Amino acid sequence: MQQTISFNPRYIGQMITGTLGPDGSYSGKAARQWSSGKLRFYDDIPDTVEGLLKNEVDFCVVPVENSLEGSVTLTLDLLMEHQLKVVGEEIVQVKHLLLSKARREDVKIIMSHPQALSQCRRFIKTNFREAEVRPALSTSHAARLASESKDIAAIASREAAEKYGLDILAENIQDRNENFTRFIVIGKNTPPPTGNDKTSIIVYLEKNRPGALYEILGEFSGNGIDLTKIESRPTKKVLGDYLFYIDIKGHIDDGKIKETLGRIKNMVGMLKIIGSYPVAK
Repeated sequence: MQQTISFNPRYIGQMITGTLGPDGSYSGKAARQWSSGKLRFYDDIPDTVEGLLKNEVDFCVVPVENSLEGSVTLTLDLLMEHQLKVVGEEIVQVKHLLLSKARREDVKIIMSHPQALSQCRRFIKTNFREAEVRPALSTSHAARLASESKDIAAIASREAAEKYGLDILAENIQDRNENFTRFIVIGKNTPPPTGNDKTSIIVYLEKNRPGALYEILGEFSGNGIDLTKIESRPTKKVLGDYLFYIDIKGHIDDGKIKETLGRIKNMVGMLKIIGSYPVAK
């Protein structure tokens, strides 16, 4: 019988949370916002989720959406592939810095996570047109590599600069100042309602049925249920075949949400509830 994990904050603080490492990543910052307990770092997002599936950790924290670059599609795909529950979310303001042991004029290589590189595209193009741009597993992984070289600069956080003894060559280098990343906390049990919750679902519509998406959106609208997000992802089976990821206001235990999802389940090819959880503060 599966143990039910209490969502008492003091209990969560005793749990082990897996996240993207090494230490100094934005994922680590989100995980520390979620829990004061022990962190376990993994090389990439699939390994982080696998750590939860193998019961190496009690929860895992992974990025799912950035205000500049949009959704982290790898995370969305993993939520579809595995029987997991989103149990919380955290929002982190991202302020990228250029870090190195080299002088600015001596930097030959710039490294970071692909999302961070994209978020700083304009800065790199303007200031380091001749530099080689290389992806890394995470921003903190790039910082660690930069600490071992006189040619590499990393795009990472202030925490990473302190962790790996790097000089700050430039601050706030993202293309827009308002840069936020949403992280989800994944666990195995649904937390109780708080009165300010969100439910995330995945819907697969029946093929060749005109108006199917319009019909299910009408079910939400007709019951006064607000949608906060809707996004399509390919099923990876055939071209033009899509899944829809939908976030709605409210908890699965709310009567009108439970009733509405029950009706929608009979209208679609597949309905997967991937979590009901408190909205990030």
